[in-house]
Amino acid sequence: MLTTATDIDVLARFGHALADPIRCRVLLALREAPAYPAELAETLGISRTRLSNHLACLRDCGLVVTSPDGRRMRYELADHRLAHALDDLRAAVIAVATDRTCPDAEAEGCC
Repeated sequence: MLTTATDIDVLARFGHALADPIRCRVLLALREAPAYPAELAETLGISRTRLSNHLACLRDCGLVVTSPDGRRMRYELADHRLAHALDDLRAAVIAVATDRTCPDAEAEGCC
């Protein structure tokens, strides 16, 4: 059953997805065009098994969807507005002190 996520849930899911560099790379690749897992794995230089775990996370977060294409599944962003959101986030200027990390960096793998 699908339900509409609350504002906080949407931001938390988006943040969780962006907390991993590989998932960020997947989202940016899908921002350009839908793709098949084998193509994504080759483009990103990671194993298909590792990619599969990240795609499952992105799917569970509601950021990507699959569509069958014959015997294969094609992945794409769940909403075209996600591409704009990724562009806006990339364009944001974030000033950080190079000698500091976020408080949860070691526990969560952030920053």
